[in-house]
Amino acid sequence: MSTTSSRTRFGIYEEMLKQVQHDEFLKLFVCGMFVALLLQSCGTVPRFTSSPRDASQKNKSVEKKTETKVKEKNETKNQNENEEHDVIKVQEGIASYYGDAFHGNTTANGETFDMYKFTAAHRTLPLGTKVRVKNLANNRSIILRINDRGPYVDGRIIDVSYAAAKQLGMIETGTANVRIEVLEVGNGK
Repeated sequence: MSTTSSRTRFGIYEEMLKQVQHDEFLKLFVCGMFVALLLQSCGTVPRFTSSPRDASQKNKSVEKKTETKVKEKNETKNQNENEEHDVIKVQEGIASYYGDAFHGNTTANGETFDMYKFTAAHRTLPLGTKVRVKNLANNRSIILRINDRGPYVDGRIIDVSYAAAKQLGMIETGTANVRIEVLEVGNGK
């Protein structure tokens, strides 16, 4: 009888040990999921508000250098309306615009993003670069200053502020086929 009762007691201890190991695994699993969720919340959000209609189009960026004088009446009301500029570089592709969720955030050059100013984000142009952006669908154009990096969506070449998007007539579509003319290369600030 003593061997049977010791086996029973040993079986109880064995079951308790299995339960404790299971509980430890469960605690580790829950902690791991919490850490994964915490890290996921550190991600970024896209810089546009409208879903792109033009995603099916295959627009490849075209870059070419020119050295021509350009004088064209700018259809928008910003500070450099009728100035004559040397065009340093031309790029064509799809533009999108910053959503209002970015209003007040810090840009790549340290400024506070103001969706009502004429600014833009570009992946490679130096910060402070002055560009003319022309909507190829309606021929509206505007002069902007690059103060941020982006866009981070494949196929896009520039993100413009809400004010610029409104002037370019691209609020409803969220994107537009544009031509970017580099007018003045910035100092990186």
